[in-house]
This record gives sequence, C-alpha cells and structure tokens, in this order.
Amino acid sequence: MRYLPLAFDVQDRPCLLVGGGAVATRKARLLARAGARLTVVAPEITDELRQLIDDSDGQFFRATYHADFLDGAELVIAATADPAVNAEVSADAQERKLPVNAVDAPGLCSFTFPAIVERGPLSIGISSGGAAPVLAQRLRAQLEALLSPGIGALAELAMHVRDKVKTALPEPQRKDFWRWVFSGPVASKVEAGKTKEGEAALLAALANWRGEEGPAGEVYLVGGGPGDPDLLTFRALRLMQQADVVLYDRLVSPQVLDLVRRDAERIYVGKKKEFHSVPQDGINQLLVDLAGKGKKVLRLKGGDPFIFGRGGEEIDKLAEARIPFQVVPGITAASGCSTYAGIPLTHRDYAQSVRFITGHLKEGELELPWKELASPGQTLVFYMGLTGLSTICKQLISHGMPANTPVALVEKGTTREQRVVVGDLSSIPTLAEKKSVEAPALTIIGGVVSLHKKLRWYQP
Repeated sequence: MRYLPLAFDVQDRPCLLVGGGAVATRKARLLARAGARLTVVAPEITDELRQLIDDSDGQFFRATYHADFLDGAELVIAATADPAVNAEVSADAQERKLPVNAVDAPGLCSFTFPAIVERGPLSIGISSGGAAPVLAQRLRAQLEALLSPGIGALAELAMHVRDKVKTALPEPQRKDFWRWVFSGPVASKVEAGKTKEGEAALLAALANWRGEEGPAGEVYLVGGGPGDPDLLTFRALRLMQQADVVLYDRLVSPQVLDLVRRDAERIYVGKKKEFHSVPQDGINQLLVDLAGKGKKVLRLKGGDPFIFGRGGEEIDKLAEARIPFQVVPGITAASGCSTYAGIPLTHRDYAQSVRFITGHLKEGELELPWKELASPGQTLVFYMGLTGLSTICKQLISHGMPANTPVALVEKGTTREQRVVVGDLSSIPTLAEKKSVEAPALTIIGGVVSLHKKLRWYQP
C-alpha cells in the first residue's frame, strides 16, 4: 500500500484550485461539500465554479498561475489542461510541504482523491492510488447499491446522542450499547425513515441499560422477483446479506438464493401440487419462533409477497406476536414475465385494464366470476393456472370470449430457461401438453399477446 487512506478536515480551510474548466469544477464540488474556502486561479471559469467560490466565501483570480498564490493555502489542486502548468504547481507545492493533487498525473501527487460513497457524516473512500480510477468508481457503484440510504441518518443520530451515551455509560458498557444500537431495532427504525422512533428507542434503552442485551429478532419479508437476480431491489439485497436464517419458497430461483449471506441457515418451505413441505401455519409459527430467539429471519418469496404470496397472513401472525418486521416488495411474475416475453399487460389498442387471478384448483373446482373475466378490453393473468388450464379456457369460451383469443404460457419467466408457448383459447391446452410445459408457468390471455413476436427483446 503506497497511499495511506486518511480523512482530511478542510472545513473553513483555504484550498487553492488552479484551473477553471469542467475538471476543476468537479474537484471544487467535493471541496465545497466538505466546507472548504476556495481560492481559484484561472484565466476563465465555469458559471458553476463561480457560484461555488461565492458560496464558500472564497476568491477568484483571473490570472496566470505563479507560486505566490500558494501563500496561505493548506491544500492544493492542479486541474488545468496544460501538463506543464500542473507540473509547476505540484513542484511548488511539494517544495513548501503542501499536500497537492494533480489531476490525471499520479506521479505529481502527494495525495489522490478516492471514489467516495457518502451517507451523511459517514463516508467511504476507495482509492487505487491513481492506478485504476475507473475500477475504483465501479467498486463505489457496487457499495452504493449495498448501503442503505438511511445509514447516514443512523450516523447522524449517533453523533447527536454521543455525548449523552458517553456521560451515562463507562467505556466497556458503551461499546456493548453501540453494538446493540447498530444491529438492533434502533438501526431498523432509523434506516426505514422512522428516525424519531429510533431515537426514542435508543434513549429508553440507555436509561435502563444494564449490560449487553440479547440480539433483537426481526423478520424481513422480501419479494425475490420472478427469477432474474437483476430484478431484485437494492433494499432486498441489503436485507438478504443481513439475515441469520432464510426461509425460501420453490419459486425462488437458485440465482437469487445465491445472493443470500453465505453463512445463513437455509430452510426450504416451498409448496407444490399436492405436497407442502411445511404447512402455512407451520411457516407462520416458525417465523415467530426464530425471531423470538433473536434471529434476523429472511422470508424470501418468489415474485411479490402480497400478490398470491400469503405475505399478509405471515405478517398478521408476526404483528400478533409483536415481532418487528419489514416488507420489501418484489416484481411480481405478471410484470416480469410479460415484459421479458414482449407482452405489454396494457395497450391502448388491446387492453385498458389487467386482472391478476389465481388459477389454483380447489377440490378440482375453479370458482371465478367468468362472465366478468370474459369481458373484452382487458388482459387476464393467471397465476398457478397450468393444472386448471383446460378448465379456464373452456369457461372463458362458454361465457363469451372468442375461441381465437390469443394466449401465452411463459415458463420459467425472466430466467435463462424462459420459454414462451403461444396459441389461443381453443389450442393452448393441447399445445401445453404437446410441448410439455411445466410449472412455474404464467398464463396471459388477451389481445396483447399478439404483440409477442414483434416486441420481445429477451432471448433466453
């Protein structure tokens, strides 16, 4: 490691910036955000840079650089388009033992700017020492996705109450207390935007602190989407990395499951036709029991937890047991699979509404408002409808829907194994059998299906 990563306090300190173009403006933004007073030397400057100078109570000198401009500066940046000028600035600054950065010239720098991830008072710098700045920027983007936007608020809360904690607790207890704050319900509340509730919980715990409490249990009810891991939300990914144990369904793709924290315990609770590995009541109770033992429990579901996912039943049980929980929506299969198949669920020329329907047979019957479903100008999306496909088609035809209405079966939608079988109400049951379509498969019925060949963009 050639460059030692340090945090430099430039609040109200004079910083010299030589250059007035786009590159100099980018550096000035960083300095201004840290509260520096800007002194800029350049023949011309951008309008934004002029505003940054004014906002920082700084100075602008419309001039050619010379060494006297270094007087009083505590940090120097050379950001001109002339390598010779940048080299001169660097040499003069280093002769005076001033920290200096010359843009795109690591050999002229005594310090470099890292790629910065910022969350309030919390900042993370990623430096390659000027060797690979684009790689550092790529890593920054990955960290941006993993870090909760609310973690900055948590850092601000800690700063706000730090003196109170220091006064109330001796050193050993203080460390235990902060570990509890950053890994328990306080952190969950603040990161969810409930800062006042989080602060109240922190102060209540501080007033009664008798030592390190046991870990606080919580349940994360997360929608894993229809299969493609790229469709996960950032929040889902963060919680998947925090979980101690995960309960997952059959519809969660292996690629999504691979993103769960590697050392988390995994419990399969999936359901398929005529076989439930764990009954729903058992799943509900398992969530309560695991969280009651202080575990952070990830309940990972395919699609969205609240669209035919029985998520409402699970959080009802959690609320009854007073177990903290978070719910993260996921892209439901209807949206994900139809998009990857090139089938818009609504279209001005074909469908002005869309209905999501469960096609699951109950005791061999499928009781639905068939007359309403057979109405024109809408798209029907049947979840779990493969077993009852023949019944669905017959009922819709018998209630007035034309037999040539287009139908698509999307098997393993959004994954690399995706397959789309297209027919109409009269032919699709036979086609499904002939082509051995297997679950999970989504059934889409309506005029929008006719756009499949024209609009499809995803080729698994």
